[in-house]
Amino acid sequence: MTIYQNILAQSEQGQKRLAILIDPDKSTNADIEKTAIQAVNSGVDYFFVGGSLLVNNELDNCVRTLKNISNIPVILFPGDTMQLSSEADAILFLSLISGRNAEMLIGRHVVSAPYLKRSPLEIISCGYMLVESGKTTSVQYMSNTLPIPSDKMDIAICTAMAGEMLGLKMIYLEAGSGAKSTVPISMIEQVKQNINIPLITGGGIRNPQQANAAVKAGADIVVVGTAFETNSNLIAEMADAVHGLTKK
Repeated sequence: MTIYQNILAQSEQGQKRLAILIDPDKSTNADIEKTAIQAVNSGVDYFFVGGSLLVNNELDNCVRTLKNISNIPVILFPGDTMQLSSEADAILFLSLISGRNAEMLIGRHVVSAPYLKRSPLEIISCGYMLVESGKTTSVQYMSNTLPIPSDKMDIAICTAMAGEMLGLKMIYLEAGSGAKSTVPISMIEQVKQNINIPLITGGGIRNPQQANAAVKAGADIVVVGTAFETNSNLIAEMADAVHGLTKK
């Protein structure tokens, strides 16, 4: 079973999953090792690896470290076409469908397609939707796109529906790294009610209560990153908050 088939099956069964986002530029090797061990002990489901900018050329090393310590799938979450590593298990092939920057919709995908075609990576196409979070985030600045206003539910719903109709395999509602506020619970609920593909959400989730609220609203995978950079002990609490909700 592929990683995506597993995600799809879990979504259909109402099983919720936690992904830890690791930015290789912001983590030392010791930090990555510690996080990986705690992730294994806490039952974390996925590692997402990437960042808006990677300037230290530590991507391959980060992936190798994670895979040497655990069997948790490592999925690339690339900020651009340079963030590719054949040592990972899969890649979220992100199309920024909330914006109108053609480079983020298809341009950079064309550049990376030949490499990905030859790589062993599992390609998971994903509609990436940036949502207003109370501050200008790195992804907003780097992508040169406007986020969806947090109170414009109709725009979010229709954008996600269009992404599914275009054949994208998942939808990712993103508030951005270090966001002041998370994706509104009502937006998660309404988007999930209008699509039939797995829903990911992340950005600004700093405590177990926020993670639990996101999965209750319908998110299939919750992504947490910044909170772990300052307090890795949260991993077990976050995992419990996410895994504690199953379909009745």
